[in-house]
Amino acid sequence: MIERVSPELDGGRFPIKAVPGDRIAVEADIFLDGHDKLAARLLYKHPDESAWTEVPMVLINNDRWGASFTVEKPGLYAYTIEGWVDHIASWKHEVELKVAAGQRLTSELKAGAVYVEGMAQRAEGDDKPTLEWLAGLLESGSDEYNDAAYQESIQFVESSLFTDLIQQYPERKHPARYARELIVDVDRPKAGFSTWYCLFPRSASPEPGRHGTFRDVEKLLPRIEAMGFDVLYLPPIHPIGQSFRKGKNNNVVSQPGEPGVPYGIGSELGGHTAIHPELGTLDDFKHLIAIARNHGMEVAMDLAIQVSPDHPWAKDHPEWFKKRPDGTIQYAENPPKKYQDIYPVYFETDDWQSLWIEMKETMLTWASWGVRIIRVDNPHTKPFQFWEWLITEVRKIYPDLLFLAEAFTKPKVMQQLAKRGFAQSYTYFTWRNNKQELEEYLTELTQGEMKRYYRPNFWPTTHDINPYILQSGHEPQFLIRFLLAATLSSNYGIYGPSFELMEHLPFPGKEEYIDSEKYEIRHWDWHRTNRLTYLIGLVNRIRRENPALQTTNNLTFCRIDDDALMAYLKVTGHNRLLMVINTDAYNRRAGMVQVPIWQLGIADGQEYVVHDLLTGAQYTWKGQWNYVELDPYLLPMHLLKIEV
Repeated sequence: MIERVSPELDGGRFPIKAVPGDRIAVEADIFLDGHDKLAARLLYKHPDESAWTEVPMVLINNDRWGASFTVEKPGLYAYTIEGWVDHIASWKHEVELKVAAGQRLTSELKAGAVYVEGMAQRAEGDDKPTLEWLAGLLESGSDEYNDAAYQESIQFVESSLFTDLIQQYPERKHPARYARELIVDVDRPKAGFSTWYCLFPRSASPEPGRHGTFRDVEKLLPRIEAMGFDVLYLPPIHPIGQSFRKGKNNNVVSQPGEPGVPYGIGSELGGHTAIHPELGTLDDFKHLIAIARNHGMEVAMDLAIQVSPDHPWAKDHPEWFKKRPDGTIQYAENPPKKYQDIYPVYFETDDWQSLWIEMKETMLTWASWGVRIIRVDNPHTKPFQFWEWLITEVRKIYPDLLFLAEAFTKPKVMQQLAKRGFAQSYTYFTWRNNKQELEEYLTELTQGEMKRYYRPNFWPTTHDINPYILQSGHEPQFLIRFLLAATLSSNYGIYGPSFELMEHLPFPGKEEYIDSEKYEIRHWDWHRTNRLTYLIGLVNRIRRENPALQTTNNLTFCRIDDDALMAYLKVTGHNRLLMVINTDAYNRRAGMVQVPIWQLGIADGQEYVVHDLLTGAQYTWKGQWNYVELDPYLLPMHLLKIEV
């Protein structure tokens, strides 16, 4: 019987996720009737391989068995389990019991000779003559008058060498295989470790009043690279409709010359596969992608499946949109919000197949331009089945394409999107502010089933969300939110110059910005720096240099006797980092932190050095409990490298 296999997501319906180098630990309940010994193997293979690779499983306890394998390259790895009655190990155990009871064995050794002959037939290399010799020895030892052969046979049967040979050349009669082949979806490394920077290309101009271009964005790449970002995320870059165009601060009436909302996609110049002419040409965009690669960055595009009333789809495919009783197309609403400049696509249309194919062709077009990362706007308002189909189809041609789900909605909906194929997902981090909230949420993300398939991407703010906690503009609060995002999650992002410059003024009563960049062109001082910009560059360099910060699920929270001080350990190999952060942006906090030295190979009472990678300071600590003190007006975090 093979039961309760882990990891197994929804009965094998969905794959778990990994990146190259991840070790997949597999466990299962494996048992049989009677008293015989059993053996089990973990089987796995990459789609490029025809044969299974096998790993012996070992007993953990109480019929729970385990083994692991490492995924080495992208692709859909399959894995399963096979088990069988281990007659040879059962025979060996029986011999050992009888010898311990003082019994002399003859027929048992003769039976063993048959088992070992079978092992010899399966053996390779030097093991083959060894096993042939042992079979002969057992046959001789079964002669009650050959005492020397008998004693030598017993010694060999009881040896660890024979135990190893049994595992290597088992007798697999009537093996039982688990009912399902399970899947590991191995994405390229960027899925597991990335650092995002968002900017609106139209606001990239160094000259106030001029519409920015892709060429202007190229001039900013050295600055963004120097800060340590490797993904440049651009909101929609397509033509913007004129009908019902929104004005500044979401005014329903736009003034002459106002640029409109980039999410009101489409005009007589084209739709989702066209480029806004004021940004440049398609060749200009491809050039930006190429230049960004030279700076160690990928360009991520924004997929918003919605259109302006001027989009070609509204004319050519009116059946793709929901109609009011009077026959007019229903514009988008999210009560009390109204988006008169946007038509949502109606996925319940009878012509849904043509719609799906059109979206697939759009993704393939973007990929042909060189785009390999797509941030999807509001994917939770489209069918789960559509996303699973679309992502699967485009990855057949472009397997390195990654999708990020921008979904702030109910937990199970967000989780389902991740199961259906999204490589990364937005999270509730933006609204988890105090120590208790953060520890509970991170425990859910990194210790439960979600760690198998949900890759969080932490954003302190977005161009849509100006969270209440940052609306005061208090500098230490910005530092705290940034440091938490960049050290808790291996994937994080910032809303570019707005976050860098600590923009915070809200639209009254809302978690939105006044004078939002979604509705107007902004002019940023790209030469301005402050403590936050310096810290961003420093922390991103530390992230690149320390593997412990390049994964999310290696997180251990540490005890600390203060309700605002958080401490957490991240370990990858010999890289061991301890973060202590003051979540109180207004008060100095101090406490004793418990370092889990038992995880680090440090003896109780042993001295060790902790090196603060943010300040360069070094401290000598001893044992489990050590004192920390953090003033948010100086620096709200220790980022300590533990050196033994």
